[in-house]
Amino acid sequence: MGIFDTIRAVLGTNAEAGATREADPEDLFGMSTAYMTMEADLGYDHCGEAALCFSGVDSTRFDDAVSTVEEILAAGEVETGTGFHRHEDDHGYHWFVLEDDDPEDLVTSIHFAADQFIEEGFGSRLLAAVFGFEDDSGDAYWIYSFRRGAYYPFAPDGANSRNQRREFKLQSVLDGELGIEDDESYWYPLWPDAPGRHPWE
Repeated sequence: MGIFDTIRAVLGTNAEAGATREADPEDLFGMSTAYMTMEADLGYDHCGEAALCFSGVDSTRFDDAVSTVEEILAAGEVETGTGFHRHEDDHGYHWFVLEDDDPEDLVTSIHFAADQFIEEGFGSRLLAAVFGFEDDSGDAYWIYSFRRGAYYPFAPDGANSRNQRREFKLQSVLDGELGIEDDESYWYPLWPDAPGRHPWE
């Protein structure tokens, strides 16, 4: 099984059978306080970006749903200044990438986008919401798996390795504040294309 087949298994259809509970977009609001904890207790700043990852389907209805999400995000950009753009990676995954200096606006925009996909009947296409943080040691992420209905930490350390000590530290501090995935086999890394870049780049 290739690396991106594994992503499909963990964040995609195979994870549905092993899901502990249904994903709830309201879980995303937990990140609002987590941002403050990450800064106050761990010294992380948010990176000014967050992203929603989803898989496509060849359907006019799905295309219409994506267009509706774009319209919602465009309206939000006018109201809050939260910029966004679409990105399709080399492996066929789609991303809505959001940029804002205010983490509350990022959380709200990600929630609106995810909720709209669900309302349009395409919640099953949602894979993950990814929230980025940074400190002097590098980047770290909280990933919300829609198929598992839980968060997990990811701390890349170079091109193909991860800093598990940092991940377990994140887990220990945020446990109870976020609904964290307790099966570590589902803490699947979303590697960036190159060290120092984000998973959505």
